[in-house]
Amino acid sequence: MRPRDDVLIVGGGAIGLACGLALVEAGRRVRVLEAGTAGCGSSHGNCGTITPSHAGPLAAPGTIARALRWLFAGDAPLRIAPRFDPALWAWLAGFALRCNRRDWRHAMRARASILQASRAAFPGWLADHGIDCEFAATGIDYVYRDRAQFDAFEAEGRALRELGIELSQIDGARALREEPALREGTAGVVRFPGDARLRPDRYVAGLATAFRAAGGVLEEHCEVLSAGETADGVRVTTARGGFAGRDLLLAAGAWSPGVARGLGLRVPVQPGKGYSMTYARPPSAPARSIVLHERSVFVTVWEAGLRLGGTMEFAGHDRSLNRVRIDAIERAAGEYLHLPAAPHREDTWTGLRPVCVDDLPLIGPAPGHRHVWLATGHGMLGISMSVATAHLIRDLIRGTPPGFDPAPFTPARFA
Repeated sequence: MRPRDDVLIVGGGAIGLACGLALVEAGRRVRVLEAGTAGCGSSHGNCGTITPSHAGPLAAPGTIARALRWLFAGDAPLRIAPRFDPALWAWLAGFALRCNRRDWRHAMRARASILQASRAAFPGWLADHGIDCEFAATGIDYVYRDRAQFDAFEAEGRALRELGIELSQIDGARALREEPALREGTAGVVRFPGDARLRPDRYVAGLATAFRAAGGVLEEHCEVLSAGETADGVRVTTARGGFAGRDLLLAAGAWSPGVARGLGLRVPVQPGKGYSMTYARPPSAPARSIVLHERSVFVTVWEAGLRLGGTMEFAGHDRSLNRVRIDAIERAAGEYLHLPAAPHREDTWTGLRPVCVDDLPLIGPAPGHRHVWLATGHGMLGISMSVATAHLIRDLIRGTPPGFDPAPFTPARFA
């Protein structure tokens, strides 16, 4: 008979492992149940950026109009695969209702609070746990080729500055002088000096090592089949047998809704597919990570590599590689940057990000349950929000005052 754990965590990505590490260090007996291997989902191939600059949510005024224009463009930054899926349609309806300025500003304030808390905690978190993942506080540049869009950013820029996010706007001529990797035609750059980057695969591997070293148990290849509450805790059935615990934390990313349904919970999260390609670092690589604004493509630069990533595709749990979208990402990089015509590609990846209907994560106690907690729905910002999410879950479970307001993230908002 396996010993009873204090906390069972479903999901061994950046969120699940970070929460597990924080809880173990708070004195809890923790076991993480991962269907594959640690960090094999969206934690592995994302662009590894730490971005308070991304406080503005996807659910914004104008998003629906852009999505409709892009509906039949296979290479558009946002794509909704046409199919019969009532759950997706209901999610899209809820998302559309939130594409207004009032909800946008509410979500921006909440996202800024957790992103800034996480960014501030990252250096100490990595140092305390001995995680070497090429973390660098080099800032991120958002590059514009459309002058009208660059000028229109001023309204969002004011909102971000009001929230304490530092930024500066640089005209195209100066940007070209400062960054030789940029192509002629750059209209301007918005620089966020407070942003950072890391190698996400090394970060998650470091979390797993630190979690085990602190006394946590990581069960890989242990798919959860069902979960339920008992009179004094929870029981989980997996492909490798049953586990019992006092509390259950659901941190399974895009797969969280399936486990949640078995618990009678509504988790309004849809899988948003993204892509990335990793290359040997070319001599012409930019000095810092870059966002190609109009194409919604990230360019992350590491000591020995360069990664292109982006797109948001709502196609269910389909993880097949769409060559049209991969080509669009590479084509976008060629429009903005001086890169080799045929760079050596080391890896091509696709993964599913858990996108909540209001683009805010669900963090906290599950409504109607005494022993179930949620930490999911982080969208494209799981790495960015991982440390603050871990600290918040730790504080909520042990009943101590959290470092920032948990109210905007409570799962009870959908009860």
